[in-house]
Amino acid sequence: MSTRRLLGVVVLVPLLAALALWAFAWPVARTAPRDLPLGVAGPATATAQVEKQLRQHAGAFEIHHYADERAARAAVEDRTVYGAVVATAQGPELLTASAASPVVAQLLQQAVTRQAAASGAEVTTVDVVPTPASDPRGAALSSSVLPLALSGIVAGAVVTLLGLRGVRAVTALVLSAALVGVVAAALAHSWLGALTGNWWAEAGTLGLATLAVSAAVAGLAALVGPAGIGAVGFLVMFLGNPFSGAASAPHLLPEPVGTIGQWLPPGASATLLRSVSFFDGAAATGPVLTLTWWAALGLGAVVLGNALTPRTKNTTPATGEPDLATIG
Repeated sequence: MSTRRLLGVVVLVPLLAALALWAFAWPVARTAPRDLPLGVAGPATATAQVEKQLRQHAGAFEIHHYADERAARAAVEDRTVYGAVVATAQGPELLTASAASPVVAQLLQQAVTRQAAASGAEVTTVDVVPTPASDPRGAALSSSVLPLALSGIVAGAVVTLLGLRGVRAVTALVLSAALVGVVAAALAHSWLGALTGNWWAEAGTLGLATLAVSAAVAGLAALVGPAGIGAVGFLVMFLGNPFSGAASAPHLLPEPVGTIGQWLPPGASATLLRSVSFFDGAAATGPVLTLTWWAALGLGAVVLGNALTPRTKNTTPATGEPDLATIG
C-alpha cells in the first residue's frame, strides 16, 4: 500500500504541475485578437481603405459599421465594440476604452497607428472610457478575481466542514458573501479608487461573485461529500481563473477558452465588475445571469442535500435482531 501511495504522489504531482502550466501559461502565450469587435465610422468611400487594411488581419477583427463618430462613441460606451476607427478630414481618429481592457486599447492603438503611418497619416486617439487615474493599468480589477474565488472556496468549505445544513447553511453562505462584497467594495472603491461606479452595485457584484463560488462548493459537497470541495475548487482555480480574461480580454484568448471562461464565475465576475464600475451597467445581463445560475443551483443543491440525508439514514437496513419484551 505504501508503494502505491508513493507512486501516486510521484505521478500526481507532475501531472498537476503540467496542468497548471497549461491552464495558466498557454492562454497567455497565445494571446491575440480573435473576432475582436471593432467599429468603423464615416462615409463608405472614406472607410473602405481602413476596412480593407483591417481585414488583412484574417480573423482578428469583427467589423461593425457606424454612420458617424457619435454612433461609434455610443457603441464603445455600450460595450458593443472595444474601439472604433473614425474617418475624418484631418485623418483617422481612434476611439478606445481602456476601462474595458487596457491591453486591447494599446493593441488597437499600435495596429491603427502602424497602418496609418504606412500611408503617411497621423492618428488621433481618444480614450472614451478611461481607467481611473489611481489605477491606469486596471491591475486592481484584474487582481480581484483570484481573492474572490478563494473567498468563495473557503466559505463553502467552512460551511461544509462545520456541518451546517439546510437553511442554516444557506444563511451562512449568503451573509458571508454579502460581507465580502461590502469589504471588497470598501477596499477597491473607497480606499484604492480603482472602481468608480455605484458603490452598492459594485458591492453587490463582488458579493454575488463570491456567492456563486461558495454556493457551488457547499452544494456539491452536500450531494457527493467533501470531494465536492476539491472538484469545484479545481474547476474555479485551474480553469476559471486563467480562462477569465480579466488581465486582457476574452476575445484575446484562444477559442474555446474565452467562451468557457465567461461561463465560469471568475470570468463572469470580471466582466460584470467592469460593466458596473465603468460603463453604467452596459452589457451586464449575461454575466449577471451566469453568476445567478451558479449561486441558485449551488444553494438549491445545499437544500437538496439536506433533504436527502435523513432519507438515506431512514433506509438503513435493520440488523434482523428482534427487540426483547419484558414479561410480567
